[in-house]
Amino acid sequence: MKLRLPRWLRSANLFALFSAVLIFGSISQAEPLPLERAVRLALSHCTTSAIADADVQRAVASYRELRYNSIPQLMLGSGLGYTYGYPLSIEGSAPALATVTAQSSIFNPAQHQFLGAAKAELHVSQLQDKDQRNAVIQDVVLSYAELAKWEARLTRLQLDESQVQQLERAVSERVAQGVDSATDLNKAKLIVARVHLHHVQARGSADVLRRHLADLTGLPVSSIQLDPQSIPSLPPLPEQDQQEKAVASNPAIKIAEQHALAEALRASGERRSLLPSIDFSAQYARFSTFNHYAEYFPTGTFQQDNATIGVALRIPLFNASQHARAQAAEGEALKAKKQAEATRNQVSEETLKLERTAEQFEAARDVAQLEYQLAQSALEAVQTRIESRTGTYHELADARIQANERYLQYQDADFEYQRARMNLLRATGDLEKWALPDSPAK
Repeated sequence: MKLRLPRWLRSANLFALFSAVLIFGSISQAEPLPLERAVRLALSHCTTSAIADADVQRAVASYRELRYNSIPQLMLGSGLGYTYGYPLSIEGSAPALATVTAQSSIFNPAQHQFLGAAKAELHVSQLQDKDQRNAVIQDVVLSYAELAKWEARLTRLQLDESQVQQLERAVSERVAQGVDSATDLNKAKLIVARVHLHHVQARGSADVLRRHLADLTGLPVSSIQLDPQSIPSLPPLPEQDQQEKAVASNPAIKIAEQHALAEALRASGERRSLLPSIDFSAQYARFSTFNHYAEYFPTGTFQQDNATIGVALRIPLFNASQHARAQAAEGEALKAKKQAEATRNQVSEETLKLERTAEQFEAARDVAQLEYQLAQSALEAVQTRIESRTGTYHELADARIQANERYLQYQDADFEYQRARMNLLRATGDLEKWALPDSPAK
């Protein structure tokens, strides 16, 4: 929509545009940062993603620790020592020049359940990594979109500030000529002060968001130059409710379910610790000749090389402490199961709220857009009357105030709609596909 301004405001437009170029001159020299590149940089640089990856690595190691119990553990050592009298044992083994021991689990019902619990906890860590990845993407996308809003507002306010200053000077001249009153001049000053306030607020918010994006992406603040055209268009609101889709794909629900499964397996393992278990064991020892072995064995029966191989059978008969530990684990399993059910219900309810909120913000944005268009049309009409000398500066001031306020309200409503849609996309698991359309989800 083209604006028709009076001649005395055309110089103000040129001055405002020149000032905007000076303000964003340092930024315009930098290479534009598309949204997709900002997201990828944040995913590779963000410390929270690195922490989540470390948690996954720890969970993998814990799972392998339990899984490798079935592989014999070999130990080479020596138990040299001075012997007085009969050669006694050193830490449970007879003194020897060299010893080799091997031990592993053959049958252990509890160990099998604990292994399943560790595998479930590994899945929990992987899901938490995915959820943290989505959180980083959401943070970058919202920060990028909000910064684009403030930068567009700064450009608009730069132009408005110059124009209202020209209006203030015109009213001041009319007051000096006795045409307008001091009250009219104060009203003009108030308009200038309001526009300046909005300008300061927009500049401060833009600086904070630019610093936040720099921290997320690892880029210098001076190189953060947005490309608003790189923001993908939001898909239309789905006609059907999205609760079932959110329940099926939401990481929080899967995390709660896997945690409940891990607690149930852990409780079963504690209960099965009361069952018999069988371990494999083998040992070889090379005895010395200076520990008086020959003096306590019949002549010719002592030999230096000795080996033992077999199994160790353990049958628990009574263990009250283990019974109590199993009951405590069963209580934790029941608690985790109920928490998973609560999480499922909460996600379904929050998804419904997000859908309705997005619908409300979409309607509010449409209303704000129409109000802004009407206010802009009214401003153009007043400017036309000013050119034909049938309008007054008071009408121009009022129309400009209305147009400025409606523009700010429309911007805020549009961003709130974007925020609600991105929250809904994350709840349904579609955020990464929307922000990174050319890459498969992790």
